[in-house]
Amino acid sequence: MKRIFLFLATNMAIVLVLSLTMRVLGVEPYLTANGLNLTSLLIFAAVMGFGGSLISLAISKWMAKKSMGVRVIESPSSSKEFWLVETVKKYAADAGIGMPEVGIFDSPDVNAFATGMNKNNALVAVSSGLLNAMTKEEAEAVIGHEIAHVANGDMVTLALIQGVVNTFVMFLSRVIGHTVDRVVFKNENGHGPAFWVTMIIAELVLGVLASIIVMWFSRQREFRADRGGASLAGKGAMIAALERLNSLHPAPLPEKMAAFGIAGGGASGLKRLFMTHPPLEERIAALRAVQ
Repeated sequence: MKRIFLFLATNMAIVLVLSLTMRVLGVEPYLTANGLNLTSLLIFAAVMGFGGSLISLAISKWMAKKSMGVRVIESPSSSKEFWLVETVKKYAADAGIGMPEVGIFDSPDVNAFATGMNKNNALVAVSSGLLNAMTKEEAEAVIGHEIAHVANGDMVTLALIQGVVNTFVMFLSRVIGHTVDRVVFKNENGHGPAFWVTMIIAELVLGVLASIIVMWFSRQREFRADRGGASLAGKGAMIAALERLNSLHPAPLPEKMAAFGIAGGGASGLKRLFMTHPPLEERIAALRAVQ
C-alpha cells in the first residue's frame, strides 16, 4: 500500500509541476479550432515526455529509499557493513566515480540495485537476502556490477531514451488522432470524440512499441555491466554470482526499480521483448565468451 501511494503521489506531483512549467513558458494549447498547432504540440510532448522521465530520475534515490525501505549506512555497525562500505569505496575508486551512498534493504530475495542522476552522487543498495545467501566473492561481483551501471551512466542514458520515446509517442498519437478525426470522420470544426478515442488507442499501441525499444537498451546495458563487474571483481566471481542468482530464482524488484536491479524475472515468446534483463543463462554465456 505504501508503494502504491508513493507511486500515485509522485506521478500526480510530476504532472502538476510540468503543467505549471508549460504555463510559465507560455506554451499555447496545441488544439485549436482550425486543427493542431504542431509547434505547441511538440513543445508539450517534449516537456511532458522528457520532464516526467528526468524528474523521476532526479528523485530516484529518494524514491528508492522510501519504496524499498533502504537503510543508508552512515557509520558501519558490524563487520559485514564495514566490508560492504569498503567494497563499494574500492570499486568506486577503481571505476573513477565518486563514493555512492551505501544501503541495505530488508528482503529475503537476493537482489541489489544502483540509482541516482549523477555518477558521483549515486546510491548502491543490496538486500539482506543477498548478504546472507551469497559468498563474499559473489556479493563483491554483484556490487561491481552495480558500480559499473553507475560508471557507465546507465540511469541517465535510460532516462534520456525514455524521454525521447515518450515525446514521440505523445506527439504521433495526437497527430494520428487529428488525421483520423479530419480525414475519416470529416470533422472540420474543433475535435470530436474520434480524435480522443483514436489518440488514446494510438498512444497505447505506440507506448507498447516504444517500451520494446527501451527494454532492448535495458538488456544491452546488463551485458555491459556484467563485463564491468567482471573487470572489477574478476570474471570468475561474476560468473559465479550469476550462476548463484540463476539457482536462486530471485524475484524482480518493484516496477519503478526493476530496470536497476541485478536480475529480473524470466519470460518466453513475445514477453522476452519486454524484459528489463536478459535471461541469466544468456548473460553467463556472454561473459564466458569474453576474452
